[in-house]
Amino acid sequence: MREFKQITVSKKCDRFLSDGHIWVYGNEIVRLDEGIENGEIVDVFSEKKKYLGSGFYNGFSKIAVRILSVNANDTFDEAFFARRIRYAIDYRRTVMQGDLSNTRLVFGDADMLPGLIIDKFGDVLVTQIMCLGMEQRKQVLFEAAIRILREYGEAVSVVYERNDVEVRKKEGLAAGKGYFRSPLLSEGNETAQPQVMITENGVRYSVDYINGQKTGFFLDQKFNRLAAASIAQGKTVLDCFTHTGAFAMNCYAAGAKSVTAVDISEDAIRQSKANAALNGMDGIDFICADVFDFLDALIREKRKPFDYIILDPPAFTKSTKTVNAAYHGYKQINLQAMRLLPRGGYLATCSCSHFMTDALFRKMLLEAATEANVRIRIAAYLQQAKDHPVLLGVPETEYLKFYIVQVV
Repeated sequence: MREFKQITVSKKCDRFLSDGHIWVYGNEIVRLDEGIENGEIVDVFSEKKKYLGSGFYNGFSKIAVRILSVNANDTFDEAFFARRIRYAIDYRRTVMQGDLSNTRLVFGDADMLPGLIIDKFGDVLVTQIMCLGMEQRKQVLFEAAIRILREYGEAVSVVYERNDVEVRKKEGLAAGKGYFRSPLLSEGNETAQPQVMITENGVRYSVDYINGQKTGFFLDQKFNRLAAASIAQGKTVLDCFTHTGAFAMNCYAAGAKSVTAVDISEDAIRQSKANAALNGMDGIDFICADVFDFLDALIREKRKPFDYIILDPPAFTKSTKTVNAAYHGYKQINLQAMRLLPRGGYLATCSCSHFMTDALFRKMLLEAATEANVRIRIAAYLQQAKDHPVLLGVPETEYLKFYIVQVV
């Protein structure tokens, strides 16, 4: 007999879960047993008593249950969670060809570990938890990751928690950050340097895992940076929203004729300059400016100094309510770029928002091209890196769209 309390969901939710999704919204719950505590694992059933899966319950959250497993024989002990961590790491060892030096080891729902992120930068693990059930089991999860990585010959000296995200409040969790303590880690790891040196695609970076955006570095663009650099030789490149200078430096290393990088953040420009100095790339021109204003000024001056423009903006939308406004933001920035490029010029452009779907993004690109009175053809289409897998049935795991197009 199952030991877990039960929740019964609507027909709509039954179809939703049967199609592969792993979320149960609170308004889809028809019945639930008494005494269920937030963070507890529950069994989910249809109104016809069909078992649909087991997962973490949290009545405080709009997402009331996050499914962990659809196997009724699973027991959710320490061995289960260690197995899930091992599956996630083994997947990265395969798809990243054994290179775990700078890798997303766990990608939440895509690894059936909802609300858990673990990034590895050298010997530093940076974690983020956005699910109460995971928060309650973090000691088991983090220590499993440490043991498994060491078993595979990977050093781990520091685990740092980057839980300074607003979404935790939706789970009833406090926001904050700090070092994770464990007998598996040396005493005094709190004195570790707040930055760690990494190398990606042959380019060196200093990653600020304590104060940098998200976990300190955007690993999901790794192969897109290579794709962007593959056509940069001999070109005059403008890298917009440069952040850490990654696209700019990849293009510079690939033999670009000139590279200019723009970002509105003074901290980002300072960090980018430091990264460029690490690589001896003194020839990159860094400019602190609002990208929209910067491009507008070039258009007004009727100058076209660049034949390759890269657009890597932050997510313009994080909900369905703001998709329309985001659409216009993406259209404006891409229209500006297309007006600035000469015939035969190239544009690398992307969106990191799940809500800006690929169909919408392509529609936006076509509208921008029409308004700019140009035609564009797709040279490459990519998504997030392989260590950020897409779980079919859970469209939220598919978020990054990256296009390289030519103006013709």
